[in-house]
Amino acid sequence: MSEQPMRVAVLGGGSFGTALASIAADNGAEVRQWLRDPELAEQINREHRNSRYLPDYVINPAVSASSDMGEVLADAELVLVAIPSKAFRDVVRQARSWLHAEQILVSTTKGIQEEGFKLMSQILEEETGFTHIGVISGPNLATEIAQKQLTATVVASDDPLTRTRVQQALGCGYFRVYASNDRYGVELGGALKNIYAIAAGMAAALGMGENTRSMLMTRALAEMGRFAVSLGANPMTFLGLAGVGDLIVTCSSQLSRNYRVGYALGQGKSLDEAVEALGQVAEGVNTVRLVRDKAHREGVYMPLAEGLYQVLFEGVPAREMARMLMRGEQSSDVEFLLSREDVQQAHRRVEANEARRK
Repeated sequence: MSEQPMRVAVLGGGSFGTALASIAADNGAEVRQWLRDPELAEQINREHRNSRYLPDYVINPAVSASSDMGEVLADAELVLVAIPSKAFRDVVRQARSWLHAEQILVSTTKGIQEEGFKLMSQILEEETGFTHIGVISGPNLATEIAQKQLTATVVASDDPLTRTRVQQALGCGYFRVYASNDRYGVELGGALKNIYAIAAGMAAALGMGENTRSMLMTRALAEMGRFAVSLGANPMTFLGLAGVGDLIVTCSSQLSRNYRVGYALGQGKSLDEAVEALGQVAEGVNTVRLVRDKAHREGVYMPLAEGLYQVLFEGVPAREMARMLMRGEQSSDVEFLLSREDVQQAHRRVEANEARRK
């Protein structure tokens, strides 16, 4: 790193943004964190604790929190945008007058904007026109990061400077940062896995076993890859941390917000009751609807997303959805080795031969 400490700004006062701010400060960066709530910002400065999202986590005292965005962004080299997807564009627009083209802008948000089916890094590009833009995604449960448990993530960008500076700012003995140049694939993986965490939570609540969980995760990975490749992502990205890595943790851990929503649905709660009990944003709920509708428009086969849509928005019982999935077509396992279309054609040829013999 350079002799002068890196200046890092974090926009957002949630659990992941808070953990990243503290990691950067641990690495010697000069860190400022923006929060909407001035009282919470004052508490972070006074007690070095975010009582709302990480109450047991001691934040590095060098992190300076503020509700003054101009103060937070002043002279920042790296800006981490950790804002829920629904408010992401509004906050970036609010920040725009204090941003300049030399800054590195990195989204940490795993979500999709409904209008135009936009990912967060695309919003950063549209609102700023900057070239140093990237995303962070991976199996990153903030609670475990706060406990300094060994964790890895991916920074994805076409820009080598962005990748390098994020690795320098955040890489440490318990938080490893790996690089990718498939920004779209990494970001899609982070958004899509939230869907399947809901399905995994539902399966657990319904008492389904390890075989079922394994089937769900692997078919989810196939579905994620199929959808992402249709939109231009690299299928190999989904073999990494932002694909299978993030999918495993979010489908296995009760710390996952989307898993907990799915578990509540599997217990028979309504969607409103499940979200209210969570008390935080579960990005996967809105993502189910957006991805299902996009898959319909693009002609992408996504039975898991379709089944979840019916449970969340059309009142289909969770157990019935599981039965529906088992009645779906038996197609190829890994589509990039044997395509779904090839399997369907083989079935049609066999059926046609059988029909001629009768």
